[in-house]
Amino acid sequence: MYNVLIVEDDRVIAEEIKKQTEPWGMNSVAVSDFRDVMREFADASPHIVLLDISLPFYNGYYWCEQIRRVSRVPIIFISSASDNMNMIMAMNLGADDFVAKPFDMQVLIAKIQALLRRTYDFAKSMPIIEHRGALLNTEENKLIYNGEEIPLTPNEYRILLMLMQEKGKTVSREKLMIGLWNTDSFVDENTLTVNVNRLRKKLDGAGLTGFILTKFGEGYFIDSRPGE
Repeated sequence: MYNVLIVEDDRVIAEEIKKQTEPWGMNSVAVSDFRDVMREFADASPHIVLLDISLPFYNGYYWCEQIRRVSRVPIIFISSASDNMNMIMAMNLGADDFVAKPFDMQVLIAKIQALLRRTYDFAKSMPIIEHRGALLNTEENKLIYNGEEIPLTPNEYRILLMLMQEKGKTVSREKLMIGLWNTDSFVDENTLTVNVNRLRKKLDGAGLTGFILTKFGEGYFIDSRPGE
């Protein structure tokens, strides 16, 4: 089943798209918080995004740019602003298609299915893990926060991945070292400490203070609560 994220503030249109796509094996979710579309994007792990241009708070172009910073997921704009300038801008920002309102629902579904086939016959979507607004793209090994990439070394990325996958649970130092040992890196107690401390400094510097916590004598963890 494919996940569809609908970023459309007209609830009638959003609900109709949900109703018409679900019989075709799609799990469709409509965004409810237009202040924080990226959090709902991370929660939905969509295989495709349907995106209107005119939205509350930030327009569809803004959210298209934010999505493209962290993901190559297919994006179809659905908008009544279908003049050439808007269509060109959408494509330049990374959209894959543009459907003008009012549209025939069967045409929209056919376009969604065609784009899903073209995309996922060749590659499988990987999830994005989100916490406190930080987005870890496990397909491209990137950490994005506030629209900016936080550069990580391979070891720092693997440590963060293991901790975010076990969010709310303590990951022992031994488990982290085994996870890193299975790579090309030599990791001992001191090497792990250096990597964790360096990773913490990068996160703190980006505004993610206290992202990684220590449980003394056991290991490290990421609090499952949203934070401030």
